[in-house]
Amino acid sequence: MAAVLAGAGFAGAGSWREKEVEGHPLRGVRAGEWVSAVVVVRDDPKAVRGRGFGGKKVIVRGELVEFRDGSEVVRGGGAVVLMAPEAGWRGVLPGERVEARGRVDRAWRADLTVAVLRVNGAPTVVGEAGWWQRVAGKVRGSFAGAAGRALPEDAAGLLPGLVIGDTSRLPEQVREDFREVDLAHLTAVSGANITILLGAVLLSMRALTVDPRVGAVVAGVVLVMFVVVARPSPSVLRAAVMGAVALLALCAGRRKQALPALCTAIIGLIAWSPELAVDLGFALSVLATAGLIVLAPGWSDRLRAHGWWRAPADAAAVSAAAFVVTTPVVIAMTGHLSLMAILVNILVEPVVAPITVLGAVGAVLSPVWSPPAELVLYCTTPLLWWLLNVASHSAALGASVTLPSGVRSGLVAAVLCGVLIAALAPQTAREAAGPPGVGG
Repeated sequence: MAAVLAGAGFAGAGSWREKEVEGHPLRGVRAGEWVSAVVVVRDDPKAVRGRGFGGKKVIVRGELVEFRDGSEVVRGGGAVVLMAPEAGWRGVLPGERVEARGRVDRAWRADLTVAVLRVNGAPTVVGEAGWWQRVAGKVRGSFAGAAGRALPEDAAGLLPGLVIGDTSRLPEQVREDFREVDLAHLTAVSGANITILLGAVLLSMRALTVDPRVGAVVAGVVLVMFVVVARPSPSVLRAAVMGAVALLALCAGRRKQALPALCTAIIGLIAWSPELAVDLGFALSVLATAGLIVLAPGWSDRLRAHGWWRAPADAAAVSAAAFVVTTPVVIAMTGHLSLMAILVNILVEPVVAPITVLGAVGAVLSPVWSPPAELVLYCTTPLLWWLLNVASHSAALGASVTLPSGVRSGLVAAVLCGVLIAALAPQTAREAAGPPGVGG
């Protein structure tokens, strides 16, 4: 009954928000008509793949403040997407208020975006970003610069993506290799980043014999700082919540505590940002976290019962659980299935945590003292070499399958994955119970 009531409430709220978007004044402007708009930037500009007419383009997401259609000025909020030239827009910071002129286009996705504005020129900054956003921009720039001086080109472009999700300097070939073998999740801020970072902080506090409550406070401060540097976009906030839930599962060792936390996080996030309900990244993050909590522990125990060591058993179980639960969504949305995804993720998993920790230390040092920051980042060279070579050699094998995308394919994949999970669950339960006649 609680689930039905919650679902009905969210459905009603979502319908109301959708109605507001449909009735937005900017939706009444004809497609192709020119307007001048004032927008508060909400995320860093993201490069558009390929080169279209007019040079490289970027996508900028923002919140509409007002727009001018002819001589009429219309005020009103709403999410907008700006398709703009890279020149002049690359350095725009989240939080800045900019004015630009562009042609109105219809929204591409049903995610409460009011409209798309196709901009041809550079923006005019009419309001500065907050001081924390300027500090974050300085840290990101210093980090990228230190990585460029300490590492080879491919590694220097990859490291900021692994640590803070900054893929602005990621070479296109590396991007394609990671997408081919299902490693693209490593270059986006995910719950794994948060889990690794907070885990390192808590272990450091424990090694220093600091009171656990003080350690929890320090971890909370580090989490806030990371969110600011990585940009507090919905995707980053989602990752912060999911990472905290995953860390709770790992620390507590009991999924009964983690599952209610995960469900609460999902409800809270959708209430705060309803558009996450149709966001692919949100669905994958939720499923991967659920797989980590529900499936991975039992699968790891089963592998250890068959003679595996704990570390490889945990790595294999986590990779397999995340792959199985996310595959139906990936197939439905992209039609892409990598046959080497589990193996590749197992091979690179040992280097992800040290890269993240060393990169975070280098990011903190880079704006205040560059030489030691570069030394720390240089230590990631062999780890990044391994990651890049595993990705490139695996992608060269071409071991991926292209399937029809869409709901039907996703449902078929979901049924097959469900059968696989159900087939493994009884065996895991019997093994955990022990041989007949033992005990009681």
